[in-house]
Amino acid sequence: MNKLVTTIATVASFAVASVALSNHANAGAVLERVLATKTLTVAVGTAWGKMSFLNEKHELDGSDVDIANAIAKSLGVKTNFVTPGWDVITAGKWEGRWDMAMGQMTPTKARAEKLTFPAVYFYNHAVAVVHKDSKATKLSDLDGKAVGVSASTTQESYANHDLTPDWLGAQPIQYQFKPAQVKVYPSSNNIALEDLRLGDGVRLDAVLADESTAINAIRSAYPLKVLGESLYSEPGSIVTLHGDKEFDDKIAAAIKSMKDDGTLSKLSIKWYGVDYTVEK
Repeated sequence: MNKLVTTIATVASFAVASVALSNHANAGAVLERVLATKTLTVAVGTAWGKMSFLNEKHELDGSDVDIANAIAKSLGVKTNFVTPGWDVITAGKWEGRWDMAMGQMTPTKARAEKLTFPAVYFYNHAVAVVHKDSKATKLSDLDGKAVGVSASTTQESYANHDLTPDWLGAQPIQYQFKPAQVKVYPSSNNIALEDLRLGDGVRLDAVLADESTAINAIRSAYPLKVLGESLYSEPGSIVTLHGDKEFDDKIAAAIKSMKDDGTLSKLSIKWYGVDYTVEK
């Protein structure tokens, strides 16, 4: 009898272990690591406007942080945030240092050679920002001016007149001006905006940035204004590396659930005052 009980217990234990192993065996390498460590490591920025920033407690905060936490919750794991530079993220040489990147990256064909875009969660509008004392009244007034942009962004491509809108639903680009100088900044549009706030023409005549970043700066008392209409709009996606479809599908399912139940819209309104989660 004792032998029978022992045998049954052993079989039951083996069955439980088999189910657990099976769940991991069916997962791709990244998803398997995330589930095994119960940690989703996410790349964000420390000065990316309302997307992600360091709050008064010196803790990471923002819309991207909230969304990443929601995705982790859907996976049943915790989040661990890291803060590499934007150029490092776009280069695609992650070496396992993080599993997923935020930042509302535009899913272009060129980037898709190195990166995967499992879920669009935001729609960006690019705008030109000038100092409030600028005499420019229309976009064409920026012809021959010094314009600041962040490295490895579509705004940089726009300023150099070599932007190929190869994302889903893209419209042909109409260039409104030709800068005499394009000054490239290493990470965040905020650095360029810091130079612009020094005065009209002191270091820059304008900055090309996401509308949400520009509005956030203006609300934070930067002496700036948006010039004219948006230059173009583009989808912003969560980013992973190639090779783990199971992981990508989990992310896509989490974002879809957040869209369906209104969570994604509420987070956009919470942080930006506008619902940027639908294309308009």
